[in-house]
Amino acid sequence: MTVEHIAPRMKRVRPSPTAAISDRVRAMSLAGIDVINLGEGELDFDTPENIKQAGIDAIRQGDTKYTAVPGTAALKAAIIAKFGKENGLRYRPEEVIAGSGAKQLIFNALLATVAAGDEVLVPAPYWVSYPDMVALADGQARIIPCSEASGWKLSAADLAAAITPATRWLILNSPNNPTGAVYSVEELKGLAAVLLDAPQVLIMADDIYEHMRHDAQPFATLAQVETRLHGRTLTVNGLSKGYSMTGWRLGYAGGPAWLIAAMQILQSQSTSNPSSISQAAAVAALTQPAQFLSQWLATLSRRRARVMAMIAEVDGLSAALPPGAFYVFANCQGLLGKQTPEGAVLNSDVAVADYLVQSAHVATLQGSAFGTPGYLRIAYAIDDKRLEEACARIGQACARLR
Repeated sequence: MTVEHIAPRMKRVRPSPTAAISDRVRAMSLAGIDVINLGEGELDFDTPENIKQAGIDAIRQGDTKYTAVPGTAALKAAIIAKFGKENGLRYRPEEVIAGSGAKQLIFNALLATVAAGDEVLVPAPYWVSYPDMVALADGQARIIPCSEASGWKLSAADLAAAITPATRWLILNSPNNPTGAVYSVEELKGLAAVLLDAPQVLIMADDIYEHMRHDAQPFATLAQVETRLHGRTLTVNGLSKGYSMTGWRLGYAGGPAWLIAAMQILQSQSTSNPSSISQAAAVAALTQPAQFLSQWLATLSRRRARVMAMIAEVDGLSAALPPGAFYVFANCQGLLGKQTPEGAVLNSDVAVADYLVQSAHVATLQGSAFGTPGYLRIAYAIDDKRLEEACARIGQACARLR
């Protein structure tokens, strides 16, 4: 006989929708079905050779033991230098931390600071994990809808209206997942002006897609734009996206020493230090020139154009050109109400995504997973030929609707 006892907090959290679609694709593939996955947020590029070599060298040199919980001195120095050179942010060693992915650091920051009754402001569309992390920390995610007409960006007026005495955090993700929206310096200044009048609010700047930008507009982050917010801002970044190192599980963050210390305590009692091998590779990534990046971005821009062309050809789909990340957030409301060849009515974005994976064997992710129903997130960071095939399949499947 087994005894099942699940903690009540688990009722507040959902499985990750992105992990769920990947599991579904794997299951279909094992069944012999050729599925093209446009639902996963992962570059198809290999980790650059110099970074891989740094990891290999670490193994051969015996750099395979425990390190300091927040990261080696060499890695912390590289993080500090990166923040200073690229973002104009100055940190001391006790103000930076490395973890097993940016995701862990975001979770630890929320768990360290959010209590029952606290609110966390989350602009929508949002990365799927934010609200569930807040719930696991006993807080309440307060969703602020952003519109396609506004470029999917939070306005200063909407931010001011959402702040209450219970507001503990604002999470700001730029470039944004799933929309690719990028905040300009002026837009960040507008938000900063509101936040200066709300001293109880901490700011989490999730900059994980910093290097995934398609135009020449300089990148800006909130603590850089308004230095008076530096002591209230946790700037989070990592190697998964800009360096194609998802499996290496290495993220980093800079923020006030009191917060970093609390996050370090949590990390010491959960995962401890991130992989020593990944840390050595991260030092190489952060200190050596990213000569690969221009070619990667050129390839991604070409793929983005192909997806946009497909969307323009499909009656019922539309999308604005995303300036960042590697997703198109496509409006699929024109497909709602249509019938599949089997007679089923597409009554939601979930139904549209399900139809595409079942009929076209192309996996996308429904906008409702990101807090914005009526849309599909289409990830285009896959091999060109497979992307071409996926676009053709989507077009053919939509043409069969009536």
